[in-house]
Amino acid sequence: MTPNLSTNIGGIQMKNPVMTASGTFGYGPEYAELVDLNQLGAIVVKGICLNETKGNQTPRTAEAASGLLNAIGLPGPGVAGFVREYMPFLRQYDVPVIVNIWGKTIEEYVEVAARFDSIPGVAGLEVNVSCPNIKEGSALFGTDLKMFERVVKAIRNATRLPLMPKLAPNVADIAEYARCAEACGADAISLINSFPAMSVNIETRRPMLANKTGGLSGPAIKPIALRLVWLAAQAVKIPVVGMGGIASAEDALEFLMVGARAVAVGTASFIHPDTALKVVRGIEQFLAEKNLATVADWVGAFDP
Repeated sequence: MTPNLSTNIGGIQMKNPVMTASGTFGYGPEYAELVDLNQLGAIVVKGICLNETKGNQTPRTAEAASGLLNAIGLPGPGVAGFVREYMPFLRQYDVPVIVNIWGKTIEEYVEVAARFDSIPGVAGLEVNVSCPNIKEGSALFGTDLKMFERVVKAIRNATRLPLMPKLAPNVADIAEYARCAEACGADAISLINSFPAMSVNIETRRPMLANKTGGLSGPAIKPIALRLVWLAAQAVKIPVVGMGGIASAEDALEFLMVGARAVAVGTASFIHPDTALKVVRGIEQFLAEKNLATVADWVGAFDP
């Protein structure tokens, strides 16, 4: 028996539950010679805001124990640049394209969402309200419940596309934010973004990142991410996409078991570009060994 891996995330039909995490897979062409993009469940592109941005000063990355610290700062080509330079390439593939969007103000979020509403080939929007690596907007919206509610409602009114807010890990009650997203009309939620963190050099007495602080990702955060995904999945009926340190099929199966209906592979792609595809094959093999007909039969199988 070949298990059915397909899943639907807020109206986005995916052939399998494995997508790429925004910020770790570029816009698609960067990995196209190394990975068969058609085998992915979805491609989530690097964050796009209204206009072109350069990001933070270098150094922007630093290794950490079992993880990666980054303060890239969301550089990107802006909406017009992305649509012109990357959408023709992405439309060649039979895989949903989810655009991660961000802004410094609610008005910017709304404008970006509205512009993508009419772009052929865009399957949905992931709303970045939780990036810890920029000084304006984004993280401020993700850690203040009232601001979070305002931005999600405003974007919902601006687009017909499936909407998936990406939740911040550094909040007191993740379930509260999950329920708020659902109540505001979100079609799904994704979590978690990287953890605010820092690294210093004892010889130079300087921070390892020019931005001083950044976001921690990779295997080091997986146990914390798993708990937050479990809590969020119990709080809402809309689909949850889990991420945070996934580097193997076993990792992904844990997130699916606690209630995620899909997962995203991020930092591991920097080490092994084909990690996401290995995760897909591993999930399929596991389901077959357990005589499970569909991936949905494993979602929420956790028995606490």
